Amino acid sequence: MPLTKHKLSDGKLALLVLFICFAFNMAGRGIADTYVAFLLPLEIEFGWSRSGISSVYSIYMLANGLSAPFVGILFDRWGPRVVYTTGLLVMGSAYVTAGHLTQLWQFHFFIGLAGGIGISALGMVPSTSLISRWFRGNTSTAIGIAYAGFGAGSLVVVPFAQYLIDWQGWRIAYYVLGGILLGLLPVVLFLPWKRIKAGRQDPGMPESPIGKSRLSLEPLKEAMKTRAFWSLAQVFFFTAFAIYIILVQTIVFLVEAGFSPLEAATAFGFAGMLSVIGVSTAGFLSDRFGARLTVTATFISTFLGITLLFVLSYFPSQWALALFVLLFGLAQGARGPIVSTISARIFPGRAQTTIYGTIYACMSLGAALGAYASGLFYDWTGTYRLGFAFSMISVLLAVSPFWTSRTIASTQSKV
Repeated sequence: MPLTKHKLSDGKLALLVLFICFAFNMAGRGIADTYVAFLLPLEIEFGWSRSGISSVYSIYMLANGLSAPFVGILFDRWGPRVVYTTGLLVMGSAYVTAGHLTQLWQFHFFIGLAGGIGISALGMVPSTSLISRWFRGNTSTAIGIAYAGFGAGSLVVVPFAQYLIDWQGWRIAYYVLGGILLGLLPVVLFLPWKRIKAGRQDPGMPESPIGKSRLSLEPLKEAMKTRAFWSLAQVFFFTAFAIYIILVQTIVFLVEAGFSPLEAATAFGFAGMLSVIGVSTAGFLSDRFGARLTVTATFISTFLGITLLFVLSYFPSQWALALFVLLFGLAQGARGPIVSTISARIFPGRAQTTIYGTIYACMSLGAALGAYASGLFYDWTGTYRLGFAFSMISVLLAVSPFWTSRTIASTQSKV
């Protein structure tokens, strides 16, 4: 049964698509990022090393990235209903099960592997394809709003998880989070997917070919022969490495610096709230001023935010924390909608989701390595400063393709 008996106009259906993408990004990524709130409780209960606990998040990001091309293939072949249903079922069941776990390898499997596959199916791989079909003139702005769901999830879900942990313990928190995801399954069944997957049918535009023929991987192979493909992969990889070498340990770092767990989780949440603003406006600014200037400004903001972490490691203070949250939060995720739009412009066609999913996999690989490196560097040195230094170097490597790639430069004016 469709969501409504009345046929929605294209304008209303476009807004529905944008809301769907935002909501699933918020629920999926928000719940996945709650792992930063579970680090200390798991370390206290089981006595695992910091790198061992961080490795769960690394596996989650690896699974998220490596499954992205297959999510793209699944989307191109069967459409969004199957993809979103799979994501909710896999991730929701894994998180409910996590409340029973006692071994590190079990967390690797359920939170890492299953959680990563689930968030990949709920995240930006299907969202980018849907939005590009419904927002052809302002794609970056719309993708930026969808990306803002990530920050909204951090703002709402991470402090909520910390509250559940403080109130009832980490096991109950996992039961509740998994139950929320499974509770969204009925919503998926009643959405008008047939019209949603077809896209906006402008006069003279052919109907979307999703699900009409067997997908060929030749477009992906051809895309991987281009410098533009690997330039976008470089941006995503080093951006993710720079961010996640910081992000996974943020709450633990702030607690060890002298802030309370709730203060640390709230700071993490406010950074997520600011990322909603940053991501939402990044697409608009890119449409108006170009991708190069917009992206460079966001990387400068990230670089300055990391510099403030060095200050906090020596001189903890409320003003330095607030300034870090402001600078790091506004830039967090801001590159995503821009890279997504450039990818859609350079590699259009029926295999667009598969190609973007493969580029997205490079981002998750960088995030996985960054998350693991943060814990490893801490185990080696007893501080996070080495990780901060590597993060700053990665920022420089991430921004460079916008100044060295001719294809990306020529595409920016169209974004």
